[in-house]
Amino acid sequence: MTLRALVLLSACLGLALPAAAQTQPPAAKASAWKAPRNVWGHPDLSGVWTNATITRLERDPRFGDRLVLSEAEARQIEGVTARAMDAAGRPTDQKTGVDDLPTCGDGSSGPACGYNAFWVAPGTKVIRIGGEARSSILVEPKNGRLPLSAAALARQRAAFGNGRLGNFDGPERRPLGERCLVGFGSTSGPPMLPVLYNNHYQIAQTGDEVMIQIEMVHDTRIIRLNSTHKPASVRQWMGDSIGRWEGDTLVVETANFRRDQTFRGATENMRVIERFTRISPQQIKYTFEVIDPATFTEPVKGEQAFNASSEMVYEYACHEGNYALHGILAGAREEERQGREMEGNRGAVKEEGAE
Repeated sequence: MTLRALVLLSACLGLALPAAAQTQPPAAKASAWKAPRNVWGHPDLSGVWTNATITRLERDPRFGDRLVLSEAEARQIEGVTARAMDAAGRPTDQKTGVDDLPTCGDGSSGPACGYNAFWVAPGTKVIRIGGEARSSILVEPKNGRLPLSAAALARQRAAFGNGRLGNFDGPERRPLGERCLVGFGSTSGPPMLPVLYNNHYQIAQTGDEVMIQIEMVHDTRIIRLNSTHKPASVRQWMGDSIGRWEGDTLVVETANFRRDQTFRGATENMRVIERFTRISPQQIKYTFEVIDPATFTEPVKGEQAFNASSEMVYEYACHEGNYALHGILAGAREEERQGREMEGNRGAVKEEGAE
């Protein structure tokens, strides 16, 4: 089974993809356990954590407004995921050519399918927080779906249409992850969401700052404690994050986003409020709220589990191995040279085979 076939299967189940075993132990109740303090007297969040999970951001409509799954439902979902991953990991007939591989979930085939199952590691378990199995990362709205405004949908359609024109002109037209600038899928955030692989985060603390190193693309967030935002004219990758401690919870407010790096089509004026609370030796409860009235008609809030990991955060040498971007652009230039330019090569496009 190809990766995209797995994507389709998982989407039908309301899940993300499976991967190598990833445990998510039920957390002790906050009242029964207190986080240790570091030398600055703050709750200790340091260490390596993973948010890998097969729980999707948005809830499968079949669950309606129900956030919490029964344990039987959670085990059934995890079992389907495990069987799909097992099937995807079986050896491919060595006599099969690339162009003969099965079609992916979107109808593509062969090399257009992208990664196979060997390279992905999004997790094997649904999110469990305080022993509760979750049907979605989003907890508000109640249906666990993004409440996009009509204006936001129109903006997205316009951006998609514009993105098809000239998207092979140069690297500036390609996605940020493809250009190795930041991780794809909001893995670096904020909010920080799980993706296909590299879902590890390393947290280090001082008295004045909290650093979060993201394994994907080796992004690093620096959260300044008890500070103020930089001027709105200063817009950084991952925004401008300032934090404060409210009891055992680290509260982080982020603003000043770049227009080309926002959450699910939100505007650069969005704000994100995150809360990190260590609720057991093995788990940080991570919550977020995205505020952008120009995009969302209701509050958007989510909850995740960051689970302790004994694994290392490896260097993500994206630029060093990024041969694909050169190949994509070089292929478009070759098509133009041969006079059979494909739609999207340049801003002024012509159909392949047109006179």
